[in-house]
Amino acid sequence: MAKANNYYFDQLNKEQQRAYYAMKEGLLNLKDSFAVPMLSNKELSDIYFMIRMDCPEIFYSVTFSYKYYPDSSAVEMTPQYLFSKDKIREHRQAMEARVKKLARQAADLDEKGKELFIHDFIVNNVKYDKLKKEYSHESIGALGNGVAVCEGIAKAVKILCDELNIWCIIALSEANPDKGIKYRHAWNVIRIGGQYYHLDVTFDNTLSKDGTVRYDYVNLSDKQIFRDHEPVIWKVPVCSDNDHFYYKEKKLSWTTMDEVQNRTKQAVKKGKVLLFHWRGGYLTKEILTELLRIFDAEAKAKNKCAYTSVNWAQAVLRVQFEDGVGEEQIEMEEANEGEKE
Repeated sequence: MAKANNYYFDQLNKEQQRAYYAMKEGLLNLKDSFAVPMLSNKELSDIYFMIRMDCPEIFYSVTFSYKYYPDSSAVEMTPQYLFSKDKIREHRQAMEARVKKLARQAADLDEKGKELFIHDFIVNNVKYDKLKKEYSHESIGALGNGVAVCEGIAKAVKILCDELNIWCIIALSEANPDKGIKYRHAWNVIRIGGQYYHLDVTFDNTLSKDGTVRYDYVNLSDKQIFRDHEPVIWKVPVCSDNDHFYYKEKKLSWTTMDEVQNRTKQAVKKGKVLLFHWRGGYLTKEILTELLRIFDAEAKAKNKCAYTSVNWAQAVLRVQFEDGVGEEQIEMEEANEGEKE
């Protein structure tokens, strides 16, 4: 089986696994309360979160309370549900139908095709929820309401991967107030062709605009992803392969200024957006200055102006050429602006 539904369960000790199982059964059966082995508050909270990462179909409870009695070996846990039980059953049925309907559209694709289908569907159909409503942290936010935060998007990716039999888990990093990152961030680790890769659809979602779908965070290695992601809270598989990054596979990862100049000339002539990854050494200020000079020169040669967006951490540049002579414009992109608010 390709599914990774027990990934976080498998990382727990026996007592924690008993608590995990009791919580999962209670949530699946919509119980008002249920007994769980006595553990610390942090352990109970972590396990509750892990269940919902392993099983994103449990989209209807995000918090709980509990009470315990002296000399007892268990606590009585009371989940707080986002909807009435009748509404949960109704939503659950609708979500199952929605997931199956979407998966059918990708059923005949290979693994990579399925991954890109899921990526593109979310980029094109889900808006980042800046208000951060409770359901936006769950798969129902992305797949039911078309709005979500990173956690809801990562859960939607996983639930679709599960349906399409692709191994996928959710990775979670801690906030870092010193860097202005106020919230935890969630993304996915996916297994394609037997190799593990990072996939952050939220970051691509926030970068995609003006009809251009971005793939800056499709199939990244550990080295690439942690240029602009905090370390994970719970261990995930090592992602060591650099060779299947989206732009590299699509031959949009260039190493020389001559290649950039030739491609820029073609893009200006055809009136197309230029989108590529720079792989000719680190993207330093000097390198960027030279790239901007090329964009500007080729644009002016055709009486156009270059508008450049730069994802500095991943060395991805997007250049749009518009009619008319004007000042070249450059924008430094923030893929994680939602987590910084």
